[in-house]
Parts: sequence; structure tokens; C-alpha cells
Amino acid sequence: MRGSAKVVAAKDLQHLLSHVSARRHNQRDAIMILLSYKAGLRACEIAGLDWAMVTKPSGGIADSIAVAGHIAKNGRARRIPLHPQLAAALRSAWKAAGKPRHGPVLVSQKGGHLTPGSVVNWFTALYAKVGLTGCSSHSGRRTFITNSARLVAKVGGSLRDVQELAGHSALTTTERYIEGDREAQRKLVRLL
Repeated sequence: MRGSAKVVAAKDLQHLLSHVSARRHNQRDAIMILLSYKAGLRACEIAGLDWAMVTKPSGGIADSIAVAGHIAKNGRARRIPLHPQLAAALRSAWKAAGKPRHGPVLVSQKGGHLTPGSVVNWFTALYAKVGLTGCSSHSGRRTFITNSARLVAKVGGSLRDVQELAGHSALTTTERYIEGDREAQRKLVRLL
């Protein structure tokens, strides 16, 4: 991956969430971070996310995000199970917005969807503000994919599951996102 985005440690993710908690649009900002880090969404997917993609037809927040092909890269629609922290944030925002069935989850200043460019710029400014260097709007996605790859064997899954969550057509693309862990490699070799 050209100019790979930095994988962010759990403590730094908590720092990001803590930083936005005192901001004017704290609920929206926390959801943007969680969509990146806990669902692995790209900037274009975060910008285009609609309530219809995260709610049940009967009302309420669904148990997964239905990423529609028209917002996904290369039209690769997919379902991503909702992380409990993200589900709680979405539920709170959905109630605050009057329980809509459609419309942007993250609303721009003009009342419509954010643009992918505005999401990229927002993350760039956030990382600069908190002093995280080497990060970009793709850092959350790369962190999500790396962490998923490290944990997938514990739940009986495989890298194919991570590939599907990421929405990649080829496993080789997913592999480029995964950051190695030298300490884990040492432990693994000791077990052989």
C-alpha cells in the first residue's frame, strides 16, 4: 500500500474519542471515529452513510451496517456487524435526530451528506490537533483490518472473513493493510 496509514494504538483511539467529547459536534465526531476504527469504513462510505443502512425496517438500529454499493469503492456492497460502542453511539444519534428512516447519518453544515473530501480533511485536522503523526483518514480502516486479522483465529474465522469485512475483491489487497507484530512473531516461532 503506497504511503501506508499508521495503525493506531488503543490508547490513542481513546485519546481521539476523549478529545472530541468536548467539541460542539461531539456526537457526530465520535461516530465518525467509530465508523473508521470499529467498522473499517472508507472516507467515501462514512460520508455517504444513510440511516437506511443502519436501521431496521421496523425501526431501531440494526445489528449490522449494510454498506450500499453506491457508496462503496468499486460498488462492493457488504454487511459489517455493529460493534457495541458504535451501536450505542448510533442509537443515541438516531433518537436525537427524531428516529429517521433515511437521510445522512453524519450531517454537513448545509444539512446534507458530508463529502468524502471533507471527511479526509476532518481526520487530517483531528490527527494534527492531537499530535498523532503518520495518520490519515485511512488509519482507522487500517487499524480495523490489522486488529481483525490478529483476532480472527480466536473466533474460528479466517483472513477471508477479514477480506469480506473490508470489502476487498482480493485477499492480497487485505494483506497489504495488515501490519506485522514482531513480538507476536517471536512468540509464534518459540511455539514451533
